[in-house]
Amino acid sequence: MGMAASQARFLGLTARKSNVEFEGQQINQQRTTLSNQSANYYNDLLGMSVPTPPSVDSYTKTVYTFNDGALTNTITALMYDSQANDGTYKVSYLSQYEDDFAPVAASTSVVNVNGGNYYVGSVQLRKIGDNLTDDVIKNDPYLSTLSDDQIQKLKDEEAAYDTLLDEKYGANDWMVRYVQNSSTGIWSPYFYKLSDLNGADVVTDANGNITSAVSCYTMGSDTKTNEIKGVTGCRIEKDSTGRYISISIPDDNGNEVTYSLTTSTVTDQDAYDDAMNQYEYDKYLYDQSIQDINAQIEIIQAQDKNLELRLKQLDTEQDAISTEMDAVEKVIEKNTESSFKTFG
Repeated sequence: MGMAASQARFLGLTARKSNVEFEGQQINQQRTTLSNQSANYYNDLLGMSVPTPPSVDSYTKTVYTFNDGALTNTITALMYDSQANDGTYKVSYLSQYEDDFAPVAASTSVVNVNGGNYYVGSVQLRKIGDNLTDDVIKNDPYLSTLSDDQIQKLKDEEAAYDTLLDEKYGANDWMVRYVQNSSTGIWSPYFYKLSDLNGADVVTDANGNITSAVSCYTMGSDTKTNEIKGVTGCRIEKDSTGRYISISIPDDNGNEVTYSLTTSTVTDQDAYDDAMNQYEYDKYLYDQSIQDINAQIEIIQAQDKNLELRLKQLDTEQDAISTEMDAVEKVIEKNTESSFKTFG
């Protein structure tokens, strides 16, 4: 190789080596960026709060109840009366009892319409408060079994039914039919809102019969609840463990009436279920976030692996260039020495 060719080759190798070094620097910079991104993702993982399932204990409380005849009373608030400062307490409680003469929901019915009249099966519904003519009484399977005195008593009962139904389900015109229990022989009333029978939402067939189920009501047993708030002058007795065992409440005359307290634990299942549903949702979001971050980290690791392999290739290439540059440099030195000898 001549002097000019050797020098041109050396310059080419020098430029190539510079390019390799520059590309290596660029790769190192990219790997540093990837490393920072990876560190950020790991910091995100460390900063995430792991959802914890709710504890039933958090939704369970001790409940104290006492009975006063047919009333079952549940204490809702019990606090020392610091204003009185005489050892008494201020108490609030819920008083519950069973009302055996209350409107309650019954099974829905399919109602037929014929000539503007409403029927369930073969029994015609009649409106409470309408005159009970002889024809009406004769054609009604229940009314036809009653005496005149019983008919009058029934009118009074139905007026009471009408008031109770309006109070609980809203003012309306009420239709009624009576059904006999095949075992006991007792007749029970079943009520329908007239607005449910001729309202805009009623679904009917081509003959005008109601094909949608109609809400029905009857008389039954219903739990009534009254809240008594802030009764003062109450005294509490505890046992050796600190559990409340009795309560004394002043009556209307100021005389203390003592009741035994029953202790039980009650879990607010609805609140616990809501908390568990929230936990499941939070856990889903947490797991999804973990998966997303891990997927991003895997992508970064794959990119870094590719850059690492390319960097090794550049190192190998740079070693080869350096070796070749050393060889070319020796050729140039020999050519230079030969030139000096020729002109020396």
